[in-house]
Amino acid sequence: MTRPSRRASGMPPFLVMEVLERAAALEREGRSIIHMEIGEPDFDTPEPIRAAGVRAMAEGHTHYTHSQGHPQLREAISRWMDRRYGVEVTPGRIVVTMGTSGAMLLTCAALLDPGDHVLMTDPCYACYPNFVRAFHGESVRLRVHEADGFQYDIDEVARHLDGKTKALFLNSPSNPTGTVTSSDRMRRLAEATAGRVQVISDEIYHGLTYKEPARSILEFDPDAIVVSGFSKLYAMTGWRLGYAILPEPLVRPVQKLQQNLFISAPDFAQFAAIAALEEAHEDVERMRRCYDARRTLVLARLQSMGLPVLVEPTGAFYVFFNVARYTPDVLSFSFEVLEAAGVALTPGVDFGPGGEGFLRLSYANSLENLSEGLDRLEHFLQHR
Repeated sequence: MTRPSRRASGMPPFLVMEVLERAAALEREGRSIIHMEIGEPDFDTPEPIRAAGVRAMAEGHTHYTHSQGHPQLREAISRWMDRRYGVEVTPGRIVVTMGTSGAMLLTCAALLDPGDHVLMTDPCYACYPNFVRAFHGESVRLRVHEADGFQYDIDEVARHLDGKTKALFLNSPSNPTGTVTSSDRMRRLAEATAGRVQVISDEIYHGLTYKEPARSILEFDPDAIVVSGFSKLYAMTGWRLGYAILPEPLVRPVQKLQQNLFISAPDFAQFAAIAALEEAHEDVERMRRCYDARRTLVLARLQSMGLPVLVEPTGAFYVFFNVARYTPDVLSFSFEVLEAAGVALTPGVDFGPGGEGFLRLSYANSLENLSEGLDRLEHFLQHR
């Protein structure tokens, strides 16, 4: 009998997908479900991007590409980084990948040795510990707190920097909390880690901010790694295209891993990504304004329900709110809400032990659906 590897057997479930799959089963039974669990834009990919992809396929861009990605796309990313952040990134430091998860996977494979420690916030994006585990590293979770916007305590980071610490994950705007790291804290984090550990900054939600824009770690640490992509800002989740911006010594190792594991990112999708960077500004702004209106609605409704959010989330499309007074077990509670109220929300423990007592709400849904979902949630809480 063939058995899965111990690493595969020990992989925890991705709870948001467990909720989504149960919600889908209820829908097949005829139930009405309001989806506020999944972190995926509800918009279709904007027309200029789709048109560029179709045009690229018609022109025969259906083959392998350079393992680092088409030079034209890497040049477009380089220009985008300069326009947005004033940061000079040569195209040779960019590797285009199969989604941002692909960029993260290749980066961890090139960087980590067995036993290396990687610092991350608790809560954090659910897959970070699994990327580390895949290469026999050890995740070190640093508890962060709602009253501080779920941000790193720089002094605590400094206390955890030792001979075993190889890297630190930064995610701003953040999944699951939607909060944005301030310029001052990002500068202090860069100063604390400089020359000691490799900062890996997940910037996939950049552009989706509603107050001050997010800052890139490369503005403060030119030797940091940035992983990002096109899924969230450009509503291109199904195109599976991301990239890593790497220090020179890591470019060749990541490129060789790409050659062996994936060969290259999809050909035609890379031309769609160029259009995203250069032609989709109006579409992006339209989607951003819609998200902001939804964010405003959700925060106001939670406040009126007695579920205030202590630090306003100003990025991504998530609100992480505290329901600890209703339950000591948020995982069971999230499925109770789903079954009884028809509202799908992600349990906070999907993002680490520090997420106990919280639910993540994704407002990547229409105002009408969000209003209905919040009505159902309020009724459930009143009559539970």
